[in-house]
Amino acid sequence: MEKLLVVLTFVCAALALVFAVITAKRVLRFPEGTDRMKKISASIRSGANAYLRRQYKIVLVFFAAMFVVLGIMAIFKMLTPYVPFAFLTGGFFSALSGFIGMKIATASNARTANACREGLNKGLRVAFSAGSVMGFTVVGLGLLDISIWFFLLKFVFDLTPEEVTGAMLTFGMGASSMALFARVGGGIFTKAADVGADLVGKVEVGIPEDDPRNPAVIADNVGDNVGDVAGMGADLYESYVGSIISACALGVAAFHGNGISAMALPMLIAAVGVICSIFGTFLVRTKEGASQKQLLRALSRGTNFSAIIIALAAFPLVWFVLGKEHWQIYFAIFAGLVAGVLIGQSTEYFTSDSYKPTKGLAASSETGTATLIISGLSVGMISTLLPIIIISVCVLVAFFVSGGAASPAMGLYGIALAAVGMLSTLGITLATDAYGPVADNAGGIAEMAGLEKEVRQRTDALDSLGNTTAATGKGFAIGSAALTALALMASYLEKIKTIKPDISIDLSINNPAVLIGLFIGACLPFVFAALTMKSVGRAAQSVVKEVRRQFREITGLMTGKADPDYAKCVDLCTRASLREMILPTLVAVIVPIIVGLVLGCSGVVGMLAGATVSGFLMAIFMSNSGGAWDNAKKYIESGKHGGRGSDSHKGAVVGDTVGDPFKDTSGPAINILIKLLSMVSIVFAAVVVNFSLLH
Repeated sequence: MEKLLVVLTFVCAALALVFAVITAKRVLRFPEGTDRMKKISASIRSGANAYLRRQYKIVLVFFAAMFVVLGIMAIFKMLTPYVPFAFLTGGFFSALSGFIGMKIATASNARTANACREGLNKGLRVAFSAGSVMGFTVVGLGLLDISIWFFLLKFVFDLTPEEVTGAMLTFGMGASSMALFARVGGGIFTKAADVGADLVGKVEVGIPEDDPRNPAVIADNVGDNVGDVAGMGADLYESYVGSIISACALGVAAFHGNGISAMALPMLIAAVGVICSIFGTFLVRTKEGASQKQLLRALSRGTNFSAIIIALAAFPLVWFVLGKEHWQIYFAIFAGLVAGVLIGQSTEYFTSDSYKPTKGLAASSETGTATLIISGLSVGMISTLLPIIIISVCVLVAFFVSGGAASPAMGLYGIALAAVGMLSTLGITLATDAYGPVADNAGGIAEMAGLEKEVRQRTDALDSLGNTTAATGKGFAIGSAALTALALMASYLEKIKTIKPDISIDLSINNPAVLIGLFIGACLPFVFAALTMKSVGRAAQSVVKEVRRQFREITGLMTGKADPDYAKCVDLCTRASLREMILPTLVAVIVPIIVGLVLGCSGVVGMLAGATVSGFLMAIFMSNSGGAWDNAKKYIESGKHGGRGSDSHKGAVVGDTVGDPFKDTSGPAINILIKLLSMVSIVFAAVVVNFSLLH
């Protein structure tokens, strides 16, 4: 029976990948447009490929070093010998997800712009199809990695369920490490280019966004792909597999006699979610001249349909896999689904220019840039309230309906299943997110290629919607990260007990190790955000100086008689982002080990708790503030409050510039941070148990 369930998961993984291939071929059949459009798209594609090649060379060094460290631990019996290889595959598939998504995005940008020449619906279909390739590649590769390792470890190497989950958690660490490199490096690149292009081009020189005279315009479009596509793909791959693996690990602890079935359930939910997501993609379409609300409704129709179908399908899965005596666990999965939808709607309300917060933010620009910045910060801060309430209610429901009152292990398993439920329809949810950078690039190509005014209006409508769906997707990912981090914290305690059954862990608030750990953990997201924000600032300074130099020294650039040196800005962003991404990533890997060696297991749990709480709030605040500032700018550009070129518009550009690293670098990377801290703690648990100063 267990083999059949694993095979079913593998089949659904293959189905997701086949659907991605078919969709990619359909997208590539659309024409790219004029020769000018093809040339611009080729330049963006070349820059993105060059960046990823250089990034992967640096990441390869890190993974080789970690492979050696994990290999040494395996030699000394602290880990099973399969762990180092699981770590490598996790990183490889995470990188591959981002790479494939980036390849289809850079091949779809000109095709989307060309499709918008024919109509809004066709442009939406091309961009959304490109996003679908990313979404189904991520879920397909994630399930493929999980099902293959599960089959090998259980049915070929005949390991115990505890040993199986121990090895699988390690490929979660590999995926998280790669995701952090991709998110931070790509985020620094895209925001350095964006800030440099906007501050000089739009504010100082007064030329439109994506004007071909701007030397940073190609770098800006390259950044959309390496940050918002490749980085996001690796990020959500990590979120997806992390939620499934943590549920598997807690299932083993909760169902000692039925551990394999408890491990199979989250994999099956994710597998059925693939089929539901495929059905949902066929419902995404709109009409010409659609408003933002109508466009949003078109995407919501597909995601909501998928969520309803998986909600109906999950009940018989629970009944069949765990038995009718555990049917109430279904409501934990349902709670996760509902929480995901509600967090998405909350994020939409605070970031879309169809609603009061962003409209009010745009209005505040009439009294100056300072009031716009203050209002944007307040929007982000107040937007944390609803997600906290939603997640808290979800945790309570998931814990108690799963039998947590009688068995805390069962309750924790329910919380982990809520995270799986939230991400079960990731295929289509990620498609609505990934389509945004494609639409953004399409707008840039339309501007640079001098296409008709109505084409740019259509791409701007799609791009503005993309800002909202991107913010919604980030809220979704951050919410699932909080649930997954809670589950991983419980997995850490189970791991410690497995290594040393007689160990005594004091988690009371009177324990100074716990208190110190809480303070350190709560501080980490702030330190991490500071490092990444400062990195964007340093990288942006070099771009600003280069753009100013070119405007000053290249004769005829402003009149359009000379071409800027696009490659120089791309190279500057590449070198700066790859240099700056190393320190934040090392902090996430090294700090849990140091805290464990000094403060022991109790200190590690305190650190994980502090980082999860403050990281969740910080990530929501930064993502929503940035999204609101961005859409406020686009709302003004649509003709409100003076329109383009007005003082309000200049203030909104500054607000958007401040919000760029908020929403695209620091904010989304924090949700990876809180999970990577847990993953590293679990993998190095044996080192802490054996060598900690407080044990």
